[in-house]
This record gives sequence, structure tokens and C-alpha cells, in this order.
Amino acid sequence: MLPFRSTTASRSTLSESERTLARASSFQRMSDAFMSPTLPGASGRWTPLARAPPAIRTLSRPDRPAPRHANHNGQMADSPIPQRAAGFGVSVRVRILATLLLVTAAGMVAAGGTAYLLQRERILSAVDDRLASLVADAQSVATESAAGTLDEALTAIIQRLRPGANESSLAIIDGVAALSPGGSVDFRLDRSAALVDRVTRETGANGVVRGTFDPGPATPADFGTLRYIAAPVTVSTDARTGVFVIAVDLDRELAPLTGAFTTYAVVAAAALVVVALVGWFVAGRLLRPIRSLTDAANRITGSDLRERIPVRGNDDVSALTTTVNGMLDRLEGALDDQRRLLDDVGHELKTPLTIVRGHLELMDTGDPADVVASRDLAVDEVDRMSGLVQGLTQLADSGRLQALELAPVDVGELTDRIHAKARALADRQWIVVARADVVTPLDADRLTQAMLQLAANAVTHGGSTVPDARQRIELGSAVDPAARELRLWVSDSGPGVATDAQARIFDRFQRGPAAKGRGLRGSGLGLAIVANIAAAHGGRVELESEPGVGARFTIVLPVLPVLPVLPVLPASAPATPNREEQP
Repeated sequence: MLPFRSTTASRSTLSESERTLARASSFQRMSDAFMSPTLPGASGRWTPLARAPPAIRTLSRPDRPAPRHANHNGQMADSPIPQRAAGFGVSVRVRILATLLLVTAAGMVAAGGTAYLLQRERILSAVDDRLASLVADAQSVATESAAGTLDEALTAIIQRLRPGANESSLAIIDGVAALSPGGSVDFRLDRSAALVDRVTRETGANGVVRGTFDPGPATPADFGTLRYIAAPVTVSTDARTGVFVIAVDLDRELAPLTGAFTTYAVVAAAALVVVALVGWFVAGRLLRPIRSLTDAANRITGSDLRERIPVRGNDDVSALTTTVNGMLDRLEGALDDQRRLLDDVGHELKTPLTIVRGHLELMDTGDPADVVASRDLAVDEVDRMSGLVQGLTQLADSGRLQALELAPVDVGELTDRIHAKARALADRQWIVVARADVVTPLDADRLTQAMLQLAANAVTHGGSTVPDARQRIELGSAVDPAARELRLWVSDSGPGVATDAQARIFDRFQRGPAAKGRGLRGSGLGLAIVANIAAAHGGRVELESEPGVGARFTIVLPVLPVLPVLPVLPASAPATPNREEQP
């Protein structure tokens, strides 16, 4: 810093320079990469000053403090940034396969179990019908035989009703197994005393009985679970009590069904294995783009965003891939814009910082005139950097759509207000050539900022051979009814914009060759700010220029309808009756 004179003007200049230096301090680090330790060609050295520089207030927003927590000693400490827990979670492929197998297995079990139960019930019902028919036949045989003794009657029944497959019969007299079928039978009932006792007891109390008998593992028998029916047999000339029993071995009867469903279970298990293999393969094919997406995301770095994921097919996964590729395109574009912005800012700061440093290094502190000249030059360059920072801030704000405050605006009155403000910029012939007679929603402050920027641009770059006071700058506004567009323009009679420069005139840090040739200095951000404000309104900026004749910048905005504000009736106001309700 330089020692300043103790005057009011000096203190005012110092305060302003401190503020501007504080605004530019955030860009100081970027400029270090562009500046050499010494100014090329400079022979002087830096001379330390005896007076300490005044403190500079930092106007930048402080960094957000890291979260803090109390440690085991009760002291506050910085909390670590939470990281995603690393683990071996179940993959999507495994979850898809598990869900597929679970649903398939549940369907197979439900279908097979339902079919088995229905078929088993049908077989049991057929067994009961067969047993009932056999008992009826036995009673008919006993009646027709005209036997004189109980033995003759039971013998006739046993001989007439030969057991079929999975069947056997038995004749019981006074609780003792008396007769059984001769020949080859699947099993014999007389070998189970428990069955004989049970049947004798049940028929003595209830007559014809039907039941199920399970011999159990402790009772040796050549049959399994029996479904039986028993009927008492009596002869009038014989006082003894007889019982005829016929039974079906359910295990043997249900064996074909059990075998069929055992085969079904084996086939179902094999089908599940096939489904698992096919599902694993299909899930892998479907999830391959997602794996490619993950691999591409892992390969993408901050310095190389050119990686893209191949799009295959036309399904949801390919749509996701297309969306991610679009996101990568936007991210790459944003980072490229950021990189270009940093390069441009560094380039713009390099010159003023180099000038300030060179003059300070070569300044003769013993020469008051040299000190004043160096101070004035330093303040001028700092003001230039301050304007650059302010332009960057305005450029960022103008690009935020949420910053707009739309309200109905009378464009004709707005044109007059802009004209009144533009006259204070410079001594020119400011003329309003047209006023639009329309009211439309606009952000009046932002639009005024854009129009004044165009007016300042016309003052700075619209010079001609005539004196400044006679230079003509026109402002106007009009509505295009066919296109429903509002047009606001500023035109000058200066040298215009070269054809090759018109395509990039609205980019950041772009200056016309004519302006550079005349030594005009600007931030190069004004027209970029205007373009952003127009885009935020849903419009655009057009340039009409002919070298040597002048330039006309036009802000084109859509004309939006103004919705009427309906009056709100008070709660106590009576409602108007309908036409049908009127007497």
C-alpha cells in the first residue's frame, strides 16, 4: 500500500480503494498463476515502506464452519464428514433372481398342492362310495342266501364279495375273527386284533359304521391306513352276533397319486433350476447398461468428462442411459464454461495486476509526484478490477430465473423512464422514436438494467466523427402483433459491429475490434448480462449492424397476457339466486 496524505479527499479515496481491493482479493490467487516474480524488463526493486498498510476488511462471505461435536473429554471437536458405509449389499441382479424364484416356487407349490388335494379328495370320495356299495351287496347276499346259521350267512358273503385291488374283508362272530377271504389278497385284516375289537365295539352300539384305522408304527401289520365300513349280520335262528367288515388300504390307493406328485416335485425343482439360470442370464443382460453406467461413472474424472455409455435397444434402461448421457453432456458443458470463465477472469486480471505491481516496484518513494501518479494509476486499475467483479456478479444474478419479479408493466411509461435515466449517462442526443402501448408482465428493474447497459454500450462504442453532444442515440419500443412479441431497442450512429464479431458479441469478455483499436476499456460482460436478462424473460437479443453506419440492439420478449384480478366477495354478501330459483 502507498502512504496517503491526511486529507478528506485522500481518506475518501483510501476508503474506496480498500473496498475495491477487498472485492478483488478473491481473484488475487488466480492472477498469481499468470504473473511472473518480476516485471519483464523492470530494473527497479521493491522498496519496503516504513508505514504499515491499513487493515482491509474482508467482504467475502466466510466459509461455513465444519460441524462440531463433543468428544469423550467433553470438548468440542470437528465432526468428520459422513461417508457412505462400504459393504457387500445384495446386488439388484440377486434380488431380481430371488424374487423371480420365490414367486415361481410359490406358484408351483400353490398349483401342485391344490391339484393334489382336489385329486386326493376325489379318490377318498370314490373309496367311500365303493365301500357303501359293497356293504349294500353284502346285506343283499345275506338276505337272499336263506342261511340257517350265522356261519353260513357270513360264508356266503365272503365267497360272493371277493376283495378287489387294495381291498380286504373279514367276518367276525362274537368279537372273534372267524372268516377271511381265501386266495391271494393284498393284506389280511384278521392280523390286527385292535381293528377287530374296534369294529365289534362300534357296530354293537351304532349298527353300520364307517371309519379310518391307522395301525401305527407299534402294531405289526401288512397294511397302512385303512378306510373301512362294517355292518352287523344276524340270523334269526342263531343267537350269535356277526359283523362283516370290508376295508381299503388308503396308502396303496393313494400311491399312484403320491408318485405322480413326487414326479411333479422333481420336475418343478428342475424347472426352478432352469428358471434360475435363465433369470440370471436375462437379468444380467438387462442390467448390463447399468453396469456400464457404473463403470463409466467410475472412469469419469473432473478432468475428463468425455466418457459416454453406449445406448442399445429401445426400452426403459436405454432411456435411462440416454438421460445419463445427456446429464454428462450438460455437466461437461458446465465444467467447460467454468474453466473458460476462470481462464477469462485470470486473463482479464493479469494486465491490471501486472501494471499495478510494475508501477509500485518502479515508484520513487522520495518523489511526491511519482507517488501521486502511481497512486492514481493503482486506484484506476483497482476500479477496473472492481468493475469486473461487479460485472461477474450481475452476470450470475441475471442468469437466475427465480430472481425475476414479474409484474404488469406499462411498456410506454417504462420506455420514458429508461430515456430519462439514459440522459444522465453522457451528453448525447437521446431520442425516443417509438413507445409501445401495451401492458405485460415484466421485471421492470432487470429490463431497465439491460436497456441502460445497451445505452452505455452505445455511449462507449458508438462514437463517430461528430462531437459527442451531436451524436444521436435512439431508444424505442414496439409490439409485433403477428408474432406477439415486444421489441425494445437502442441504436447508435457509430462504426457498427464487424460481421465476423457479431456471432460472438454476446459471449463473456468479448470486445469489438473497433473498441480495442480506440483504447476503450470495458469488462466485456455487458452484452452477456443483457442476453441473460432477455433469456430469463423467455426472449432473446438481436443485433442489426452495418459497418460504418451504426448498430441496433433489440431485446425481443414474448407478450404475456395480464390476468384480471377478480374481486373477492365478503363472507356476509348474499349470493345471487339462479334464474330457476327466482320467483
